[in-house]
Formats: sequence, C-alpha cells, structure tokens
Amino acid sequence: MIWQLLLVACALGTAYYRWSRRRLYKLAAEIPGLPDSYPVIGHGHIFAGSNEDIMQALQKIGRISNQHDGLTSFWLANRLFVGMTDPAAIEVVSKSCLDKDEYIMKILQTATGNGSIFAPVNIWHPRRKINAAFFSRKNLNQLVPVFDAQSSIMADLLRTEAGGGDFPIWRYITRFTVDTVCETALDTDVNTQKSSDYHYLLHAMEEFMQLQGKRILQPWLHPDAIYKRLPVYKRYQYHLQRAYTFLEENIQKKKEKVTESGLNNFKNNNELSNFIDVIIQSSGGLEKGYSDLELREELLVFMVAGSDTSATAISFTAVLLSRYPDVQDKVYQELQEVFGESDRAVTVEDLPKLTYLEAVIKESLRLYPPVPIVVREVHEDTLLPSGITLVDETALMFNIWGTHRNPAYWGPDAEEFRPERFLQGPLPHPAMFVPFSHSVRNCLGATYAMMSAKTALANVVRRHRLLPPAGVRAADLQRPLPVKYDIMMKAVDNFMLRIEERNQNKTLNV
Repeated sequence: MIWQLLLVACALGTAYYRWSRRRLYKLAAEIPGLPDSYPVIGHGHIFAGSNEDIMQALQKIGRISNQHDGLTSFWLANRLFVGMTDPAAIEVVSKSCLDKDEYIMKILQTATGNGSIFAPVNIWHPRRKINAAFFSRKNLNQLVPVFDAQSSIMADLLRTEAGGGDFPIWRYITRFTVDTVCETALDTDVNTQKSSDYHYLLHAMEEFMQLQGKRILQPWLHPDAIYKRLPVYKRYQYHLQRAYTFLEENIQKKKEKVTESGLNNFKNNNELSNFIDVIIQSSGGLEKGYSDLELREELLVFMVAGSDTSATAISFTAVLLSRYPDVQDKVYQELQEVFGESDRAVTVEDLPKLTYLEAVIKESLRLYPPVPIVVREVHEDTLLPSGITLVDETALMFNIWGTHRNPAYWGPDAEEFRPERFLQGPLPHPAMFVPFSHSVRNCLGATYAMMSAKTALANVVRRHRLLPPAGVRAADLQRPLPVKYDIMMKAVDNFMLRIEERNQNKTLNV
C-alpha cells in the first residue's frame, strides 16, 4: 500500500512538473532542436570530453542554427536553451533580456562575485556607470604610451625567435597584455615580460578560468555538493586564491597611496588614468565608495577580460597574418605610410590612420571571437521577429561564432578571411558583428581592446615578418584553425608561427 501511494505521488508530481513547464515544452517543439537528447542530461553529453570537443559542440550548435533561420533549441539537464545566430533576434533580446543565465552566472560568480560583467542587473547597472569613467575616449587616449611601451618590449623580445623554428606567440602576447592590464588597472609594474616573479599570476588566471569554462557546459558538475567534493575543486580554489591575494595586496597599497596623496578629496581629476584610481574616485572615494571586496571583484573582471580577451584577439590576428601574406603586406604598407622607416613610438594620433589594420583585427574577431558565446535569461514573454515567443525560464545562448558566419548576412564567403568587408561602409545589421556582445550589456572595454591590439600589432609587424609554422602545407594554410573552449576560444596549438626580422640593422627603442 505504501509503495502504491509513493508511486501515485511520484506520478502526480511528475505530471504537475511537466504541466507547470508546458510552455517551455511547446517552445522547444516550435524551434528546430539538436538531435540525440537523453533523459536527465538532455544534450549535455555533447559537451563531454576535451576543451576542443566542447568548442566543436558550440560550433555544431551555430551551424544548425544557421541552417534553421538563426534559431535552434537544446536541453542542458532540465534547462531549455535557445541558440541564436540571427542578428535580428539577438537585437531584440539584447535590449529586453538583460539578466544573464542564473545557473551559469552562479558558477562564474564563485570567482568574480558581483563583478560587473557577471552581476545581476540591479548590481550591474550602477557599477557600469561608475566604471564607465575609465573607458571614456579622453581617458583611454592617456593609456596609449603604456600600450606602446609594453608592446615595444614584446617586439624586442621576439627577436630571440627570429630566424628560428615554430614557437607559440601566445607566450609573448599574454605577458604583454598582463603587464599592460596591471599597469593600466592597478598602477602596478609586474614586468612579467622580463621577469619570472609574477608568472604564477599568469598561470593562476589561466587555470581557474579554464576550470570554470569546463564546468559551465557540463551540467553534472553544476551542483556545489558534487563539485566541492571533487579533486578539481581544490585545484580551482588554489589558483583562485593566488589571484585574490595578488589583488588584495595591491588594493591595500593603492589605498595607502591614495590616503597619503589626498587623491580621495579630488573631484574631476584629469590626472587619473588607471582603473583603480578612477573607480575609487567615481564610486565616492575611500570612505563612501567601493569596498575592498567590490574593488577586488571589479579588478578581477578587468584582469581576466583585459588580459585574456586582448591576448586571444591579438594572437588570432597574428596567426592569420602569418597565413595570409598578401594581407600582411597591405598592413605593412599602411604602417610604412604612417611611420616610414622609423621605430618611433606609436601615438594616439597614429591609431585612426591604421584603417586597414583595424579591418584586419575586426575580420579576425569575426572569424575567431575570443568570447564565442554569451548567455542570457528570459523573465517575461518576448516576441522575436520570426513570430516565435520566448517564455519565462528560457535560457538564451548568443552563439557569436555562428552569428559571425551566418551566410544570410555575411554572404556565401562568410567562412573566408577577407578584411575588406569592413571597409565597405556600415554593416547591414548592427548585431551581425558582436565580438564584445551587443546593446546595453555590451563590453565597456571594446575600445580599450582595439587600441591595445592596434598598437601591439603595429609594433610587431613594423619590425617582424610573421610566417606560418614550417610543418603546415601550403594547401592547408587557409583552412579553419583548430580551436578549443575555456571561457575564451583559443587555438589548439597555442598560436604557433615563425618570425623573421624585417631589418636586422635597426635598433629598437625600448
């Protein structure tokens, strides 16, 4: 009798659960879905395996979405996701669905807390206003000498690889971006390019972000009760705490310096250019502004986004230049027109003149966006241009990788590397190119990243010719690069290439 009652209770509970979610099931039936959904895990099995396997799964979602007018559906355990590659749909939900997916954000927030990129709307909105002061064009212009000085060091160090064999340029570029971010965000010179003292920081950031990326797309790792009992959790915490300690030490040093100098009493101080000074001031000063925890949260987000995203974008562009010599020759010709034969510093006045280089970077971002997906959450009915209505509790995945390859918008050559497409006037739709997301929750650091990338690549290409790895056949040079996913999308081979000096008799101004 008891077992019968239990069975009846389970049956009623299951029926009610499905009835309460009937609108989700109806929506899933309206949108073409991925094949092979299994009980309990849904489509979670496609995200098992290596980081390369995970990226291939995301690419598969993008391709299927492009085959069905820019929409597809899939289940991660009991969560219905709608994958989007249609710019018109992305435009609508970018403006109406501002909350990021709660379940995935909880995982990211184990590291970043309420850092503005991952925070709920009620926290993100006021923090964005505070942080925006740093990203004004006037303030960013003051940072170009930092971009130039640090990338000149990188270009100088690359000389040791000139004329040699294949090497991972990522190793040089990521140290450049970490040095740049630490100087522009923390007013701290860590000098990872010339010293090994802070290499642990590079390793710590890469490790905890990679572990987070893998956990996000594997629903069986989502419950804390499971994850915290696995050996991987100890490794995650070890690297995360090393990053925390670095930031907390620098926050205390900065607060002591601010107190001594009296910057806390200044308003509209045009001398402030680094991130920590600006957000201390714009949030209300030491007494009324961001707490130590809030400073750590925002600085960690800046460190991760500013270093890893920029390094990935620059590295992909460098690899593409090495494989498309005609494009690299055009970039070099433009650099010659601006700089001549000199090795003078890159200035803020030079950057707008580098229009072709900017088009090359944008085309690299189109084909290889460092952040290949963005997730959002629906809280109220949202009508898409296709006539489909998204309902409460739907999770959204903007598949940026797929959007940037949508042939309905980019044409039949969408898979080809052709920078000239960004020199042909405005794009047909504002949401067809979204490497930094779109609309009101887009990335504040887009201009920072572009200025850093243009300066770095200008200094490298002026002084070095980039060549493909020796082992790559000519017929394979323009094939898609094998990529992997660990929050950022990166090259499987760690961005391998070769270089040679353009003029060995020049002396670099480092």
